[in-house]
Amino acid sequence: MYRKFGVVLLAVFACQAQAKVDPAQAARLGADLTPLGAERAGNAQGTIPAWTGGVKPPADYRLGMHHPDPFANDATLYRVDGSDLGQHRELLPAGLADLLERHPDYYLQVYPTRRSAAVPQRIYDATRENAVNAELISNGNGVAGAVAGIPFPIPQSGMEVIWNHILHYKGEQTHFINNQAVVINGRSNLIKRDRYIFYVYNREGMTLEEMDNTLLYYRYQVTAPAKLSGTSLVVQDPLDQVLTTRRAWRYSPNDRRVRRLPSLAYDSVQPDTSGLATADVVDSYNGAPDRYEWTLIGKQEMLVPYNSYGVHQQGIEYDRIVQPKTLNPELLRYELHRVWVVEANLRTGYSHPYHTRRFYVDEDSWQILAVDLRDDKGELVGLQESHPISYYELPMFNSTLETLYYLKTGNYFVDGLDNNEPMYDFNYEMSPRDFSPQALRRAGN
Repeated sequence: MYRKFGVVLLAVFACQAQAKVDPAQAARLGADLTPLGAERAGNAQGTIPAWTGGVKPPADYRLGMHHPDPFANDATLYRVDGSDLGQHRELLPAGLADLLERHPDYYLQVYPTRRSAAVPQRIYDATRENAVNAELISNGNGVAGAVAGIPFPIPQSGMEVIWNHILHYKGEQTHFINNQAVVINGRSNLIKRDRYIFYVYNREGMTLEEMDNTLLYYRYQVTAPAKLSGTSLVVQDPLDQVLTTRRAWRYSPNDRRVRRLPSLAYDSVQPDTSGLATADVVDSYNGAPDRYEWTLIGKQEMLVPYNSYGVHQQGIEYDRIVQPKTLNPELLRYELHRVWVVEANLRTGYSHPYHTRRFYVDEDSWQILAVDLRDDKGELVGLQESHPISYYELPMFNSTLETLYYLKTGNYFVDGLDNNEPMYDFNYEMSPRDFSPQALRRAGN
């Protein structure tokens, strides 16, 4: 059955701590494999092309624009909806198939596959070094011997794949303003946030010693609606979150106080999400992997969100994107891509609303594109999707919009709405000093 649908299954590796690859294997990077470890060649059917270096910006692109669609002239290949799932189900995440069945007016527009992912040359170079040096440590809860780049471009375990996602390139620092939407009983509420991220792991010139177990710093301030305006959060995120726990502080303008949050990880609820989003669903998955057993299922061809420029364009009203039950399918793009399939099962003794999670990870960028979520009874309860684009400035391939659907209730959460905001600034000057409790207090005064 799997051969019929073009699935390439790999052996399941039981061991969660894998050794670095030998130089002969690493030499494949940039040869039959891309510099980040994907299969360079297309598939036998010709429906997935070869990777040729990623997308080039359109000629009319100028810095500060909402990234014009380089594939705007592509015609839709076909459409998938709940009435014809039979011939497509094997190519869909289970949660996406369920969403299509539940909502007769929802559909997928499938376009030609465009392998647009690319990163700077220094990230390719670092990835090659990591391949022969990086190792999992602390029972897989940390990474040693890697700085910048993908740590495990030729992965041998599910935990290595998830670390590749956590550490994939997102720039060095970013200032951006966007909105999140909580949709409950068909009604959406927007929260606008002014956000800052200072990345440590992927910084140019970073060394293992200087990194000092630090992954990134993050801060945001709510600017709308008025009742939440001024509410702020700062996060200091370590690389090994078992060795050093994530630290977070929140400022409330009501009492003008900064309070340390007891936890902002795993299944703790994200502030300002009406209880719809746990801390570990940001960027599809983040934080320590220690509460799950990770299994590498293999690599498979699947229909996934990709090159989502249509929903990213400037000036689109948010209520046109965020509809009562789903995002507007007219604005979304799906393509056939090879993805790594990884399953995470909650370890005995821990609790989480998502007992089993199945991740679909893009082979070209290591961005998680979709996640099936199941409860402790094995019932499918949720679907996460990341809608990515290539940000021409860096270059970088990352999500422009993230969704979390609750399949049974019809409620959902959206993050990343930026169509009516200034485009991201990847050169905004900041430093770790801007991400302390004191900085949070100063920003609130």
